[in-house]
Amino acid sequence: MKKQARYLFPKDYMADPSAHVFEGKIYIYPSHDRESGIAENDNGDHFDMQDYHAFSLSSVDAEVTDHGCILSVGDIPWAGRQLWDSDVAHKDGKYYLYYSLKDKNDVFRLGVAVGDRPEGPFVPCPDPIRGSYSIDPCAFEDNGQHYLYFGGIWGGQLQYYRNNKLTMPGQLPEVGQPALCPKVVRLSDDMQQFAEEPRDLLILDEKGQPLLQGDIDRRFFEASWMHCYQGKYYFSYSTGDSHLLCYAIGDNPYGPFTYQGVILTPVVGWTTHHSILEFEGRWYLFHHDSVPSGGRTWLRSMKVVEIDYDADGRILTVEGS
Repeated sequence: MKKQARYLFPKDYMADPSAHVFEGKIYIYPSHDRESGIAENDNGDHFDMQDYHAFSLSSVDAEVTDHGCILSVGDIPWAGRQLWDSDVAHKDGKYYLYYSLKDKNDVFRLGVAVGDRPEGPFVPCPDPIRGSYSIDPCAFEDNGQHYLYFGGIWGGQLQYYRNNKLTMPGQLPEVGQPALCPKVVRLSDDMQQFAEEPRDLLILDEKGQPLLQGDIDRRFFEASWMHCYQGKYYFSYSTGDSHLLCYAIGDNPYGPFTYQGVILTPVVGWTTHHSILEFEGRWYLFHHDSVPSGGRTWLRSMKVVEIDYDADGRILTVEGS
């Protein structure tokens, strides 16, 4: 299905947009791309983001408000480099910004910063979340419980972990073996720590078998997102090097989830990172591409497009840019 997407903030390069409805408005929390001068490589060193901005809009067609910088690398006591994807949750009048950042040992960890308003500013906790690793946190609330979904291979370092422990040599599974899983964990009551050990989020094929490492058109790479539709849980994610945005459906926040199909075909750029929300009875996909920068994969622009479901609850595929 070909639909017209809207670029949201052409003045600057923003990517990985995490969108939520807070206080009757849409708030978006993207990564802030910049020209780092670092050579492009598979570890993603050229994605050397330094800060986050928050954006809001009263409707999908409305003018976008840039609330300015809400957190920067220099604010974070344990910071090393590369402030990658983030997301925000709300509980009891406080807002919690979850972010991925390399520590001083160049290891990706997840951190949390706390604010009183959805537009920030956010004050970072002094240390990363205990037991956290890898990238791309997605915050999700269900029946009063809050969860984080996270993980990303290659530069996201997920391949270095087994059973939540750093395990060398840190290789990907062999082709034909089960692919690495994204992670899901319930958060503590204060929203600042894990309440349990992270679990594998299992994605199954149509035969009920785990997706395999060689299945690059379906296996998980990065960019977790969770939403609910008609009582079902939709876990969506990027396949990375095959440039697809896919989804799987389950019956609870932990899964397992059964693969369903493609939400978005490849866009100009390298990977797709996204969020999905309902606003005023319609559903929207927030994502990015590199068209405005002339295809430079490290300079991406956030955009939004409406999505539809069929009678069986399947998301109709949108054609990328």
